[in-house]
Amino acid sequence: MAASGFSSLGLQIVWTQQNAAWLGHEAAAMLGVVTAFFGGLALGALALGPAIQRSLQPLRWYVVCEAVIAVWSLLLLGLLTPASSALLSLTGAHPSLAWQWGVAFVGTLLMLLPATAAMGATLPALERVLARASRTRDAVAALYAANTLGAVVGVLAAAFWLVPGWGLSTTAALCAGLNLASAALAWWVFGGAASWGVGTGAASEQEPKAWRQSATLHQPATAAALPTRHLALLLGSTGCLGIGYEVLVVRALSQVAENTVYTVALLLAVYLVGTAAGAAWLHRALRGREPSVALRDRLLLLLVLACLLGTASLWALLPLRDALQTSWGSGMAAALAGEAALALLAFGLPTLVMGALFSALARQAAAVGMGLGRAFGINTLGAALAPPLLGVVLLTTLGAKWALLLVALGYLLLLSRVALRLPPAWALAGAVMALAWWAPPLVTVDLPEGARLIHFEEGALAAVSVVEDATGVQRLHIDNRQQEGSSHSALADSRQALLPLLLHPAPSRALFLGLGTGVTAFAAAQDRDLTVDVVELLPEVVRAAALFTPDLAVGANHPRLRVQVADARRFVRVGPNRPARSAGDAADGGTAGATYDIVVSDNFHPARSGSAALYTVEHFAAVKARLEPQGLFCQWLPLHQMDLDTLRSIVRSYTTVYPGAFAVLATNSLDTPVLGLVGRADGSRLSFADVRQRLSRARLERSAAAFGLGDEWAVLGSVVAGPKSLAAWSASAPFNTDDHPVVAYLAPRVTYAPDSLPRERLFKLLAELSTGPAEHLVDAEPASLQRLAAYWMARNRFLHAGRDVRPSSDLRRMLAQVQEPLLEVLALSPDFRPAYEPLLRMAQALGEADPAQARLLQRLQKHAPLLSPAPARP
Repeated sequence: MAASGFSSLGLQIVWTQQNAAWLGHEAAAMLGVVTAFFGGLALGALALGPAIQRSLQPLRWYVVCEAVIAVWSLLLLGLLTPASSALLSLTGAHPSLAWQWGVAFVGTLLMLLPATAAMGATLPALERVLARASRTRDAVAALYAANTLGAVVGVLAAAFWLVPGWGLSTTAALCAGLNLASAALAWWVFGGAASWGVGTGAASEQEPKAWRQSATLHQPATAAALPTRHLALLLGSTGCLGIGYEVLVVRALSQVAENTVYTVALLLAVYLVGTAAGAAWLHRALRGREPSVALRDRLLLLLVLACLLGTASLWALLPLRDALQTSWGSGMAAALAGEAALALLAFGLPTLVMGALFSALARQAAAVGMGLGRAFGINTLGAALAPPLLGVVLLTTLGAKWALLLVALGYLLLLSRVALRLPPAWALAGAVMALAWWAPPLVTVDLPEGARLIHFEEGALAAVSVVEDATGVQRLHIDNRQQEGSSHSALADSRQALLPLLLHPAPSRALFLGLGTGVTAFAAAQDRDLTVDVVELLPEVVRAAALFTPDLAVGANHPRLRVQVADARRFVRVGPNRPARSAGDAADGGTAGATYDIVVSDNFHPARSGSAALYTVEHFAAVKARLEPQGLFCQWLPLHQMDLDTLRSIVRSYTTVYPGAFAVLATNSLDTPVLGLVGRADGSRLSFADVRQRLSRARLERSAAAFGLGDEWAVLGSVVAGPKSLAAWSASAPFNTDDHPVVAYLAPRVTYAPDSLPRERLFKLLAELSTGPAEHLVDAEPASLQRLAAYWMARNRFLHAGRDVRPSSDLRRMLAQVQEPLLEVLALSPDFRPAYEPLLRMAQALGEADPAQARLLQRLQKHAPLLSPAPARP
């Protein structure tokens, strides 16, 4: 059972990641996988449990079930791709929530059903085998504990070793091997001709009868008197409440955890360890005795208290996290230990009692003749209802505080009538009411000194907040950790739209994957010749973006900007690859199956759970299929949120789909450098003439010069690496694919334990990359190529000069630091405006009070003839 538990949870992790590739990462998709998994377990236990209970050869059932799990797991490796493609087409680009839930749940349930149904039957089958062999009724808790402990090892091994080292398919194959090994081990320990019904005679016919008689004689009156219908209600309700508590606490912990694949594995492992320990504790405490109704009531009362204590710990998450970081220091191991410690505080005692309670109820079910299969099935069916009911409906309508208090109240209402009249029940009910009345909402948001929370919304997948600091700068956060932009980054965010737009000769339709504050997509929509579609996963982000971009507010109707709430991967894959452009495109919102001149993908944090799927070879190829023949795809990468090994893997994955790709810098920032990979569907190179014409013809509501992109030197000068350099630099890195998602496991390292500053990674990258104008430019004269190369040299010198600058509010002190370095940069390239403009502004500001600044103005005039008039700053 330990090996079978290892395989079951390992397969659950594999199937969740595989199905996310077609389902997407919306709430309906992610919770649909969990719900379908539990649903399959329940159907298997309920449908096969009675037959196993009556069978004369339970070992045969167990061996066959383990073999079915193994065979179907291996078959899925080949069937998943065509099946998921069919279901993806069935879902469509713009499904209603009900339709998406239906396809996600039913489709996943049917794909996994042979294996999950067999998983649901293994526990009751092996329990019957052991019961026949030992004539004992107390094997349930031991089996449950062993199975759960095996699941813990499976979760941790899959996350920390198997999937990162070998990939999803190999992990699934290994798990299938463990299922076969479990079957072989059971046959070796308990096997024999009689176990398979071979040579049956009087002895074999009498054995199950004697077993049943022994079981009946040992039924206590308290258990036998318990109504079966009431016991079924207890099993189903505790299954729903237990998994519901898990879903809600994981969401609360996501506000302080890093939310990587390792976080998910650790939280699940802590939950499973608690339930296994509880089952083992009950098994040891009873010593062969049957649990009574009084014991069940005591466990329920203890569980209510445990849930209240666990919930109360969630209000102290921020100080607890800070205290752990101070005590345990930095590093990935310390950070993961801190996440596990917080999970233990919230999960430890509740899960311990949950495990004991399930074992007690299962033994009571066996005592009244219900059978372990039916008991397990009812409990798991309740668990299947928890993700949509508590994780979607209650969480989003009532909030985390009320949803968690309702879990505690639900356990309280399961007490017997006698227990409900006793003082402990009333005291716990009073504690629930006190928390409901006096406790503040369960909102965990870091607020620096002088900051205030101006927006917060709890969603099914994440909590979205907007925090305004003491200087008035507003920042958008997801789950209190990931910053999605701010009111201070409008210039940089706008450049991430304008750079790819100006690199295309005549775009008319663009797709943006990710919304954030909405500034990037809105900047693109200022082009009067461009229609912009935006795909954003979280509806809460769309509503929060209206605080930064009022045109995105509910009811606003921008003529050229449309926002679709959907998973980016699923959206890109839906629909035919290259339909003809026609009025039919607009019939379904103008996005389903459409092709685009430009696709721009936001700089998603690669370590966050699910984001790494947007950096795979398969996703890059799907985007290419949605491009026009001369279309352009720009993938922005947050260098301040990833190490260079992760970047290498992404670059290699991108360039295998776009071999002519080149890299650009969004801005000259040292603290938040953002690198862009730009590739064309036809692999064609850039043209000086095209960029000049594009700048002159672009019908922007605000000039591109206002964003530092006023001429071809500024646009083409953002290039930092050509195709050859990118290919050579990333040649040794592994591909990031759907089957081998290496980025999801590489990226968290720099998140947990940064090995360098973003500027240090940027300087190292620039030193290792190179570019020659001929690599990605055509029709350029030698003089133009030489001028562009000088611009690149000036940019690199400018960046290095910035590393020694100490910001100061004293203008004279600031000018003293930067004057000579910036003049040296201008000596390399008079075209480099980022050096010219700040010097000019400082000299002009000091000119009236300090005549000595006239000399600086004279030196700057040497460069003025090459530069057009300085634009007004945005």
